[in-house]
Amino acid sequence: MMDKTVLIVDDDPNISELLRLYFTKDDFNVLICYDGSEVMDIYRSAFPDVIVLDLMLPGMSGFDVLRTLRKESDVPVLILTARGDTLDKVVGLELGADDYIEKPFEPKELIARVKAVLRRALPTMERPKNNIDLGRPDVITWPGLKVDRTRHTVTCGGQEFDMPPKELELLYFLAGHPDRVFTREQLLESIWGFDFFGGTRTVDVHIKRIREKVEAEPHPDWRIKTVWGVGYKFETSRQEEM
Repeated sequence: MMDKTVLIVDDDPNISELLRLYFTKDDFNVLICYDGSEVMDIYRSAFPDVIVLDLMLPGMSGFDVLRTLRKESDVPVLILTARGDTLDKVVGLELGADDYIEKPFEPKELIARVKAVLRRALPTMERPKNNIDLGRPDVITWPGLKVDRTRHTVTCGGQEFDMPPKELELLYFLAGHPDRVFTREQLLESIWGFDFFGGTRTVDVHIKRIREKVEAEPHPDWRIKTVWGVGYKFETSRQEEM
């Protein structure tokens, strides 16, 4: 994790300085921001590798910061939430947060989560592949759909667009194993890895965002189907014909 830069966004100087101390000891470069309205300016000038983002901020809320950030960047973001506030966690994940930790927290645990988020954010070609992905092509195509994991693009309905890394990997994985049902736990292990701290709700959130992008107009040859009580599958018309 040498030479990684973390941007800590929290209006509590005590928390920010404590985290600066711990991250610096772990060989991180540290940037501090106390006001939500200043985050984007700092991000655009310094391009940190990861952001630790409190949700309760002056100037602009953490949710609004995250919403704005995701319009132009996939930089890993770990949000700080109040203990037991499930709604904040769900909304944060839906807006594109990569992980969360509840306040109060142990700094060492937060750093461990940040390192895990950074590992998961490595480009697809830099990560060791799961056995289930060995030998799979870089581009998967179905009628009206092309998923290109080298260019990090998806083409659907004749339009090409970028997709956040985890959404693309999840779509690639499902489309590459048509008509096979995967549990949420299997998808977490395959896409996020063993060191992911979040729960299976993360899979549901990413599936929802993928559907919004590729199933705006349903296609007759394929769909991402929820298998109630189990998980998800990329269902194709060839199964229906069997």
